[in-house]
Amino acid sequence: MLEAAIANMKPFGRVAVCGVISEYTNSKKAVPNMVDLVYKRINVQGFLAGDFLDVFPNFVSKVSQYLHSGEIEPLEDISVGVENIPSAFIGLFKGDNIGKKIVKFAE
Repeated sequence: MLEAAIANMKPFGRVAVCGVISEYTNSKKAVPNMVDLVYKRINVQGFLAGDFLDVFPNFVSKVSQYLHSGEIEPLEDISVGVENIPSAFIGLFKGDNIGKKIVKFAE
């Protein structure tokens, strides 16, 4: 995905990178095409959620409003049943989920 994204970016594009849990145990690491990064002058910036704790209260307030009004909808990947906890957890490291991974214990 990273290679395809970089290949389709415009010059001077920016990429924010956070949440690389699928890379922790993957022997084949995601590597962008370095020629594209240089020739297109693309900026790749990593960040941690903790870098923005100072704006977190404002974020929660705004996003709560957007969720309640329906302006944004959460993207959730839901597995049902306590027996699915191990496969859901392993799937996080493999990049199997899309959005927030949730294991629902009961209906």
